[in-house]
Amino acid sequence: MSAGSAILPAALARLVKADPQITVTTREGTTPSLIRALREGSLDLAVLTSRPPHRPFDSELPRLHLETVADTELVVAVASTGDFAGRTTVHIDELVDAAWIAAPSSNSEPLLGVWPGLPGRPRVVHSARDWLTKLQLVAGGLGVTTVPSGLSPMLLPGESVLRVDGVPSEIRRLLVARLCGHPTPAITAVTQPITSTA
Repeated sequence: MSAGSAILPAALARLVKADPQITVTTREGTTPSLIRALREGSLDLAVLTSRPPHRPFDSELPRLHLETVADTELVVAVASTGDFAGRTTVHIDELVDAAWIAAPSSNSEPLLGVWPGLPGRPRVVHSARDWLTKLQLVAGGLGVTTVPSGLSPMLLPGESVLRVDGVPSEIRRLLVARLCGHPTPAITAVTQPITSTA
C-alpha cells in the first residue's frame, strides 16, 4: 500500500530518537512474500494491508499475530487541471473511460492503480510499480490512479484527490504482523512508532 512512503520513514525517525541502539533494516515486498519471510525467520515484523472482509491471510503455521494499525479509504489521484479540476468527488461512471496509471498485478497480489471493481475493461496507459512514478505521471496530466487517502500529504504540486461516488467506499486495513508469542523488546520498540505514526 503506502506504508513504505507515508508511515515508515516517520516511524523509523521516531524510533531513532527514542531508541538509537536498535538497528532496523527494511524490505519492500508483496503481502504473500512478506508473510513467507516472517514464517521463514528472515523478517521479525511486517506491515501488511488487507481488503474487506479482512479474513485471516491464510491457515498456515506458525500462526501470525496481527495488530490493526489503521483503516484508510481509497481515493483517485488526478491532475489539478483538466477534466476533474476543482472537484472533490467523481462518479464511478466518469472513471470508466479514464486513462489509468496502474501497477502491474498478478493473481497472488493485485496492486493499486485502477479503481477496484471498475465496470468494463480499464484503459491502462502507463504501468509503474513505484508511487513516485505514478504520482509524477498523474501530475503531468497523463492519467489517474487509485491511492490510499493516507498518501494525500505526499501528493505532488499539480495533483489532488477525489472521493468516488456511486459505489461503496473502498477501505484498506493496515496491519503489523509478527509470529505469535511474546514479542521481543526490539519488536515492541519498532511496533510502537509504526502504530502511533499511522
